[in-house]
Amino acid sequence: MRVEIWSDIACPWCYIGKARFEKGLAAFAHRDEVEVVHRSFELDPHRAKGDTGPVLEMLAKKYGRTLDEARAMEEHVASNARSEGLEYRTDGRDHGNTFDIHRLLHLARERGRQNELLDLAYRANFAEERSVFDDESLIGLAVEAGLDEAEARAVLADPAAYADAVRADEREAAELGANGVPFFVLDRRYGVSGGQPAELFTQALEQAWESRVLQPVAVTATAGDADAPACDVNGTCAP
Repeated sequence: MRVEIWSDIACPWCYIGKARFEKGLAAFAHRDEVEVVHRSFELDPHRAKGDTGPVLEMLAKKYGRTLDEARAMEEHVASNARSEGLEYRTDGRDHGNTFDIHRLLHLARERGRQNELLDLAYRANFAEERSVFDDESLIGLAVEAGLDEAEARAVLADPAAYADAVRADEREAAELGANGVPFFVLDRRYGVSGGQPAELFTQALEQAWESRVLQPVAVTATAGDADAPACDVNGTCAP
């Protein structure tokens, strides 16, 4: 069975949702027969490369809040992350364009290191004082994930490398009705939106597994709480 996960490195609920999904998967009896594929989704696709700024200032401007109110929003997200055993910094993080990390994630998938690079990128962005928005930082993450440095540099040096793959993922997300991330698609039959509890993911996996005798159909149903926290296509993330 295949599970496809649309997400963005800039999305805190994708970071949290991945951890919850993995806990749900660990409780699934057929977990060793599940292939997980991570797909691209940009929350801020029109932001220019190199245009970065502090997350707190971005949140304050986006939501019309003070910096203290933006910090309180971040603290709420951080408490959810920490409840899943994840580290989360509320100060000192930047926001920027994620197109290049998505291109590298497609290279990593071909080399069998996608999950490793994704985990490192999430940790760098949300838990450590490391950027994911400049080439040298991305190269460091790629090498740490087990990718060849020269190959990763070649991808970043060529704006066309894997660009079509990223855009294809994003078009497919729209066709499936994804209006926010994280978005999980189980065997192209069930959709799960947002950072749902681990138990919900286990239930959805069991339901998808039991229905595998059916012919694949378009995703028409969304499991779980429709109001589960997520980040939408406009880059707005639930507090």
